[in-house]
Amino acid sequence: MRMHIDHVTIAGPDLNALRDSFAAAGLATDYGGPHSNGVTHMALLGFDDGAYIELISTIKPAGQTAPWWQAAIAGSSGSCGWAVRVSDVGAETKRLRSEGVTVVGPMHMTRDRPDGRVVQWDIAFPGEGGIAHAGATLPFFICDRTPRDWRVRPSASAAEAPLTGVQRVVIGVRDLDASVRLFRRLYLLSEPRVGDHEPWHARLAMFDDSPVVLASPRDAHSWLGRRLQEFGELPCAYLLATNNFDAARETYALNELHEWFGQRIAWFEPGALRGTRLGVVRRNARPRV
Repeated sequence: MRMHIDHVTIAGPDLNALRDSFAAAGLATDYGGPHSNGVTHMALLGFDDGAYIELISTIKPAGQTAPWWQAAIAGSSGSCGWAVRVSDVGAETKRLRSEGVTVVGPMHMTRDRPDGRVVQWDIAFPGEGGIAHAGATLPFFICDRTPRDWRVRPSASAAEAPLTGVQRVVIGVRDLDASVRLFRRLYLLSEPRVGDHEPWHARLAMFDDSPVVLASPRDAHSWLGRRLQEFGELPCAYLLATNNFDAARETYALNELHEWFGQRIAWFEPGALRGTRLGVVRRNARPRV
């Protein structure tokens, strides 16, 4: 079944600091306002394909406990969760429960935009971690009650840029084979391409018919191994789409290049984005056999 990325989330202890880092890298975000929980607030970078990057933190940089991604926010994990769009949250909840998956929800949520407009949506959280670890491995899913362009629209910084959307979510996992089986069973996916990626000291599984890439460390002392020890299984990188790979490299001064299954990936410097690993890949590029 087709999975449509709604948004990907990046967490840190200070939203303004996150926004400043992304703006300095050429990825200026729009302030989105506080969530209905009264604890977290967010900024977003919207793309032409309707997906967006969400930057999230607590409203007060210290002294608040977030209902979601608390460890990720406090520990400045960067990437931490992802969501897919569905047409019926209740139906998707029922489907996953029939497959033996624990799901928290559906529930109704809101966010107050700076212009006073109240954005509303329905949402549910699969997996044992529930809302506290939303989208850590399996994506949480969302459906708008209010018009979608109330929740997200293309950001000014993306309008003239060579980036067009969010193409892939890379999830750090301990057991690659078990995770492959889980995604194939729940989302009826084909066999992924599997191979070693030496720069990460990791083994990757990339699905042709899904935006998911699974990454499992071969070395417990690698950055991915250490990340799994600190934060557990959750997204470890995101790949943004471009229609002009060379222009994107030039625009954002992306000097680090990797190749995954024949696809070229150019990376932002993680230190410039407070540890977030953000790459760029040609839109809808397919892995090479």
